[in-house]
Amino acid sequence: MHLAPRVLRRAVAGATVALLATAVGCAPQPEADASATSSGSTGTTCAKGELATKTAGKLTIATDEPAYEPWFKDDKPSNGEGFESAVAYAVAQRLGYGKSAVVWQSVPFNKAFAPGEKTFDFDINQVSISDERKKAVDFSSGYYDVRQAVIALKGTKAAQATGIGDLRGLKLGAQVGTTSLDYIDDVVKPTREAAVYAKNDQAKSALKNGQVDAIVTDLPTAFYITAAEVTDAKIVGQFENQGGTPEQFGLVLDKGSTLTSCVTDAVDALRKDGTLAKIEQRWLSDAVDAPVLK
Repeated sequence: MHLAPRVLRRAVAGATVALLATAVGCAPQPEADASATSSGSTGTTCAKGELATKTAGKLTIATDEPAYEPWFKDDKPSNGEGFESAVAYAVAQRLGYGKSAVVWQSVPFNKAFAPGEKTFDFDINQVSISDERKKAVDFSSGYYDVRQAVIALKGTKAAQATGIGDLRGLKLGAQVGTTSLDYIDDVVKPTREAAVYAKNDQAKSALKNGQVDAIVTDLPTAFYITAAEVTDAKIVGQFENQGGTPEQFGLVLDKGSTLTSCVTDAVDALRKDGTLAKIEQRWLSDAVDAPVLK
């Protein structure tokens, strides 16, 4: 899901659908668990501030541009404000890198998890962990449990939907490469082909202009859009998680990165000591109850 704030995931850029097809061609890798794969060297030590990063003594973190709320604030990932900026700096601190040692880099959403060597140490950009993406990149363990939501203009037929069946005949839209789009294709299974957009802003504009009946994005972004950007829109509802495990955002790393296990350990420690919950409460407190679409 990814809506001046980021619409739609995550989740989740100027990339094309062809780029996704390229990712499918990579050979699958063994997985350590259901949420993350740590295929980096098992002999890696996580000495604080001394990891084998892209630049010695620095930690390079990537995200998309613009960087939208509530994940970032004022389009400035380096200010430490917004959920993902705060998480990134908390992970960096755990790894032994203070704020002055963090270097931010702009990387389009789809490019972050496409095959090929990365220019960053990890990317944080509402990228949902999936088996398909694990074929091309490593993920940390999940730092946020997310649900997808449907947004429609008030007073429209789409706004009256109470279940998935009510969405099937509508024109729905989402950003390319996101699990938001996957939910349209795999859960709703609409009778009309989904509209696919390179940027979340384009999906939001399409909704405002009546080019689509509804758009799908992650729930926190949906709350922001309806409260601050498209105030004549409403959250129609949220989807239930599919399968036995929740959808999660994970930090993206090079396939086989020696940093994967260290970054995963950092995320796990932040979850265990309550830091992630505190950051979520501060920046995503509005992402609470919404009707569940079944």
